[in-house]
Amino acid sequence: MSNIALAPRPVAPRHLHAVEDLPAPIAPAGRTTAPRGFALYVGLDEAKAAADGVSLATLVEALRRTLAELAPHAETHATVALAPVGAGGRDVDVVRLALHEPSAVARTKQAEPEADEAPGHVTIDISRRRVHIDGQVATLTFKEFELLQYLVLREGRTIERAELVSSLWSHQSDEEAPGERTIDVHVRRLRSKLGRYEDIVRTVRGIGYRFDRHADVVIRYGHGTPSPDRF
Repeated sequence: MSNIALAPRPVAPRHLHAVEDLPAPIAPAGRTTAPRGFALYVGLDEAKAAADGVSLATLVEALRRTLAELAPHAETHATVALAPVGAGGRDVDVVRLALHEPSAVARTKQAEPEADEAPGHVTIDISRRRVHIDGQVATLTFKEFELLQYLVLREGRTIERAELVSSLWSHQSDEEAPGERTIDVHVRRLRSKLGRYEDIVRTVRGIGYRFDRHADVVIRYGHGTPSPDRF
């Protein structure tokens, strides 16, 4: 399933309530925060988009054009929320949780006890963006987790360095994309933090990298449920 979440994202004016109908933000004296934008979470998989005669890419570009017309100074960023095929649930809820919308994450934590991360295992928690190694939280950087997650979601498939660069850096205009060989440095740092489980990220000589799951590796996609063997 592929869902798209846009932040910030415009919607054609006919789909919006009048601006004056929206509640005004409370602005107490001496406040320390101020609005800087908004996020619109869109739940729509590729099949439903096709049934409507559009594609996710078409929708993104249409929304961007609308926003550019309404607010030329607005900055936009689009990202796609991925979930295992057959994961179930409402598309928009999957998107909100995958992109860590605060209230969605809070509801998940309230509904379920924290997963028991026992020593002797490595747990890769996709929804909470955390990795536990032998009961301890691994201190992965944002990019290190993105790299690991990308490989995990394509378990067993060898990913070329060029694909990693284009997928993990191409949409970040404020961050210079690394050369393909720089990926080796990122992988080496990731492996050092995985400790004795470093070989779950394997090098395929001359091609790229692959995630291989061990018997003592657990992957959680949300709701505290281990992932299926394949998806």
